[in-house]
Amino acid sequence: MLLENARWPDLAGLAHRTFVVPLGSLEQHGHHLPVFTDSLIVSHVARGVEERRTQEIVMLPVQWLGHSPHHRRFGCVSLDFAPYVEMICGICRSLIGIGARKILLLNGHGGNDTPCRAAQRELKSEFEDLRDLYVVYAAYWNLAAERFNQIRSSPAGGMGHACEMETSVLLHKNPVLVDMQKAKQGGPGPHIGYRVTDMLKPLPFSLINEFDEISENGVIGIPELATAEKGEQFLGAAIDAAVSLLDEMRGWKFQEAKK
Repeated sequence: MLLENARWPDLAGLAHRTFVVPLGSLEQHGHHLPVFTDSLIVSHVARGVEERRTQEIVMLPVQWLGHSPHHRRFGCVSLDFAPYVEMICGICRSLIGIGARKILLLNGHGGNDTPCRAAQRELKSEFEDLRDLYVVYAAYWNLAAERFNQIRSSPAGGMGHACEMETSVLLHKNPVLVDMQKAKQGGPGPHIGYRVTDMLKPLPFSLINEFDEISENGVIGIPELATAEKGEQFLGAAIDAAVSLLDEMRGWKFQEAKK
């Protein structure tokens, strides 16, 4: 169900469900996609997941404010690191207060990754006595990585930001917001070896860059390869993968067994 439609006397009866918190951003996505891209896509994933598991989960509204300082030179509305960590902790504390013991942070923006993991650590320490509390973080593209690699046409370096995948999903769901005449390849590219940047190919090292240091047009990848047909497949794969994780989480009791 959608949490926004619940009334407060209903909340206690929902505590046994898994609560899902979709996380997006408001930031530049090249010349061809809107700044709300990440929030739109994770909204579509969340909607599909809720429709599939409406009796087992509680879906929160999408949190559109993300951690996006690396996009500031192009344009974004961003929350800094520490406040973002505290925001995630605050959301989870509120859900725990309602009675939630299984929470999925379903991410739709790469910049949210590090602060979400930091929030997980803070919450684990704060609620260490709640053995039945599971706060899980997952980005939809990592959950669906195997299927995404089967769907994509681009080589490594072709999917990163405002890329083949993101452009395809919006062509499928929000085509009026996409200007394919302005869709141009951007980013480090596959010819730079270790410096290939791809959402499905993690680097073996960490380096913090501002976005304009690695992309002239705000794109990482090859959006020219996007199609609405691929977008339907990408979105379906993301929904399937998130549902599979939620189904698995529903049976988790391994922490309680370690008392």
